[in-house]
Amino acid sequence: MQTDWLAPATHGKLAPKFPMSGFVDLHAHHLHGLDDGATSLDMALQSIAAVASLGFSELFATPHQRAGMFLPPWPDVERAWAELGPRVAEKHPGVTLRLGAENFWDEVLHDRLVNGTLPRYGDTAAFLFEINPRLWPPGMERILFEQRLAGRLPAMAHPERYVAVQESLEKAEVVGRSAALVIDLGALEGAHGRTEMKTSRRLLEEGLAHAAATDIHRPEDQRAIAAGMAWIRKRFGEGALAQLLDDGPRRILAGELPEPFSPRR
Repeated sequence: MQTDWLAPATHGKLAPKFPMSGFVDLHAHHLHGLDDGATSLDMALQSIAAVASLGFSELFATPHQRAGMFLPPWPDVERAWAELGPRVAEKHPGVTLRLGAENFWDEVLHDRLVNGTLPRYGDTAAFLFEINPRLWPPGMERILFEQRLAGRLPAMAHPERYVAVQESLEKAEVVGRSAALVIDLGALEGAHGRTEMKTSRRLLEEGLAHAAATDIHRPEDQRAIAAGMAWIRKRFGEGALAQLLDDGPRRILAGELPEPFSPRR
């Protein structure tokens, strides 16, 4: 019998089953030996144990897909996922490992958008992307809007890292009309720098972020992730965690652009 984590080798397509239990992690680098994340199967399992202990049960492995840096062939991605999947099922029965990708905004992404091969979150309409922190792509807002018109849902990884957003939250507001903004939990407690911390907090306080994720690369990232979750809980209450780590991600996977988190609701 085919297990839930195993699927045909067709750009990471999965059966769209997302059980309503535990938090959903839309951004993580669990797959070993592919990018700057886990370097071994053992490290991958330790990272998964780290986020599972924080209440995450739906984990998306999102290896980098970036020309000239980390662009592992997709069959290699699927092999790493297929190797890790049964180990996760064995060690963490309540945890499901699924497959996505962190697509860099470059010529590879654009070509794949055109030919329909861009890796998404399983076989959903949603996909994760990132941009160069210092260079805001010209025409990006128009392309994102066109993706929404085509029935797809872009999700922007760690918007707090981008200089244009740091300088003006209006950039995030405009992008957030067509794409979900997924902040990094570790950024909320300064794991990536003071400016990123201030920007991630402002994105929440101003009601602009749609979800949050771990972006875990190694097991020791757990401390910063847990600190970010604690900051949300202390600042906004337990319900905010449910909105940012459960309801928001599940709506994104359903192809819906969620209402941004609002501390005033």
